[in-house]
This record gives sequence, C-alpha cells and structure tokens, in this order.
Amino acid sequence: MSDELRPRSTRSKLSTIARHGRLPRSNPFVTVAKVLAVSLAVLLASGVSVAAIATFDVAASVQESVQLANETEGPAPKIDAIPGGVNLLIVGSDSRKGQDPAFGDEDDTADLNDVTMLLHISEDHSNASVISFPRDMYVPIPECPNPEGGTFDAMSSQKINTTLSYGGLACTVLTVEKLTGLNIPYAAEVQFSGVMAMSTAVGGVPVCVAEDIEDEYTGTYLKAGMHTLEGVDALQFLRTRHGIGDGSDLTRISNQQVFLSSLMRTVKSADTLTDPLKVYSLAKAVTANMSLSTNLNDVSTLASIAVAVKDIDLSKVVFIQVPTGTVDGGVEPIEPDFEELFAAVAADDSLQLAGTTGGGATLDPSAPVTAEPAPAAPADPDAAADPDAAADPATPDPAATDPATTVLSDSVTGQTAGDLTCSVGRTLDQQ
Repeated sequence: MSDELRPRSTRSKLSTIARHGRLPRSNPFVTVAKVLAVSLAVLLASGVSVAAIATFDVAASVQESVQLANETEGPAPKIDAIPGGVNLLIVGSDSRKGQDPAFGDEDDTADLNDVTMLLHISEDHSNASVISFPRDMYVPIPECPNPEGGTFDAMSSQKINTTLSYGGLACTVLTVEKLTGLNIPYAAEVQFSGVMAMSTAVGGVPVCVAEDIEDEYTGTYLKAGMHTLEGVDALQFLRTRHGIGDGSDLTRISNQQVFLSSLMRTVKSADTLTDPLKVYSLAKAVTANMSLSTNLNDVSTLASIAVAVKDIDLSKVVFIQVPTGTVDGGVEPIEPDFEELFAAVAADDSLQLAGTTGGGATLDPSAPVTAEPAPAAPADPDAAADPDAAADPATPDPAATDPATTVLSDSVTGQTAGDLTCSVGRTLDQQ
C-alpha cells in the first residue's frame, strides 16, 4: 500500500558504528524488558487504523550500544501519554513497488493513496476517531513541495488519491489540512506487506460475513459465517470492492471498518497483551513496512501516542466515513454536514453516529444486546422543597466533567470499535 521501503537515515546507520572502543555485552534481560515496554505501548494503539498509528524501529532498539564507565543498566523506561491531542494521517498506497509480484507489475501502477485516514485523539484522551476519506472524492489541492525542489501549483478540484503521486506524503497532509481546517503534525505511509504481517502477528483477525463474498479480482471467496483472516487473506479482504455491498469504494470503506474494529478488539484482548511474542511481532511487523514523517520517527513520540490511546473505551473510538454525495466521476463532500463533522472534531467532542454502518457492513445479529441504562432515581421531594439544600459534594456533575457529545448527521456512516458488525457480501452473479 506504499512505495518501496525507503532507506534508513544516515544517522541510524552511523548509530551502530562504535569508535575507539569495544562494545560491552549488555544484559539481555534488561534489553528485552526495555524493548517490550515500548513495544507494548505501541501495540495498544496499533489496532486503531490498520495498526499503523504508532510504531518504531524495533530492530534498531535492540542493537548493541556503547556503555560508558559511569553507566549502569536500569529498569525499563516509564512511558507517559503524549500531552494534549493528536492528529495523525495514515495513507495506504496502491503502489506495487517492492511488493510481492502476485500483486502485479510494479511499473503498471501509479503511487496513489487509495486509503486516507485521519486519527484524532482528544485533548483529554477521553475519545478518539478514525476518519476515512474516499479515494474518489474531489478536493482542492494546495501548493505542494516538489521532492526534487520547488513547488507544484495548486489545483481547484482533483481526486484526493492523486495527492501522493503529485507531491508525496507531505502533499496529502497539506490537502487534508486545507480540507478539514485541522493541523496535522504526524503522518505515516503503509505498505501491503505490513497489513499481512500484522494480521499474522496477532494470530489472525476474526471477521463476520453476513452474505457470501465472491471477488475474482482479489481472489476473495468467503461463505457467510465467521472467518479468521491473516496474511494475504486479510489483505485481500481489505482490498475487495467487487465482492461487497454495491461494489463501490464507499462500501469498501465500511467493510474495512469491520476488519479494523475487530483488529482493535483483538489487539486489546488478554490473549494478545499477555503474549510477549505477539507484542514484539506486531511492533516489528509494523516497523518494517512503514514510512514515517520526521516528527513521528522517534521512539518516545511513538510510544507516548500509543499510551494516549490504550485506555480509551472501545465505545469511544469511532470509525467514520466522511459524508459525500455522488458527482460525475466520483464524489464530493456534503455540506454543511462535512464542515460540522470537523468542527466537532476540532472541539474534541465525543462523536456519536446517527447514521448506518454503510453499504458494506451491517450489525451482527448474533452480537449480545447491550443492557439499557438503569432509570434515574426519582428526585427527593424534600430536597426539591428546600432551595438551600446543597448537592452532595462527593457526586461530580457529569455536565462539568464529561466532554460534549455531538450527534453526527445521518449522512455520516461508520461504527465504534466496540460494535460487532458483519460484511455484506455479493456473489459473482450479482456483479
């Protein structure tokens, strides 16, 4: 889903070279403890959007280092949540460069960002959203830096998935900033192979299929029922378009949300978190298949973003597809719904969906029903009669402590990470 893996920086190469001295053997148990501490933090956030949100070079972190005479091995470092909110853009390219030949000739495809998702973490870390922008959405593209020098001219209306080939990851970020009014200091580009490796690292991702999926383009054939997908099967499930909903990219987004919500539940499950091998393997899988923006390519930043996500309740992590309407050759944002969505994001509101899951997904009919909240206790008539009666100071005022909740327009589709959903498939004779 991205171009070929870019070489590590000169600095990372030089960091492995010792000068004027021998490399003392470090304590392997302390080294592993440090690696797992950071890897665990990364893992806890990784399920939010194709597990590509927060990672670092695990391989580099375990290399031998030069120990000074006055140094002693200490305990694993304490990792704190990043202060304040976070906006992080994740793009997935359809480039075949550096990928398995089974995906096609690397010279036959352009470097298009067919997946563009924005992770937003609220200032108080009480909620998060993962917002998908359809690849065929027409948007204005601002001036973008040319990687070879100079700048590219602005364009009034082009599909958002052309930004990666036009000016690289930086251009995609500038475009989404202009579109949403948000400042986005972090970005990552993900490859096909990364999705495959990550799904395998967690032992497979369980997905529910409501109706048979048949897609001869990706080789995806799944009968109605539950399936545990990993490797190529997981990747092709995310790529399938013809085999779900109405065959459009819009229904593919909702199908991807089925997978991503299940991946997040899998990552945060005890089966994953108590297995050091899975923790390490997932962090390693993500690292080897991503290109990170400069601000994100730092161990402490990556780990602190992960910690900010790990304690957010699944019901407060919302996967959203931006509201769009059909135009000739693609789609465009629906206003004022689009602007209202990002006003709520900028305000750090807790987002609540009023619309459906989209044409590529449906609620799982076998999912347990959430119990209705207990009715509020009747008011105390004596307290109501006494205007001087003070409220119990031990009982906090929810309105004063909880973030505002915005119920989004019906045109905004998606689901929470806690929703159990199924993919809506279609067979070859329906295509």
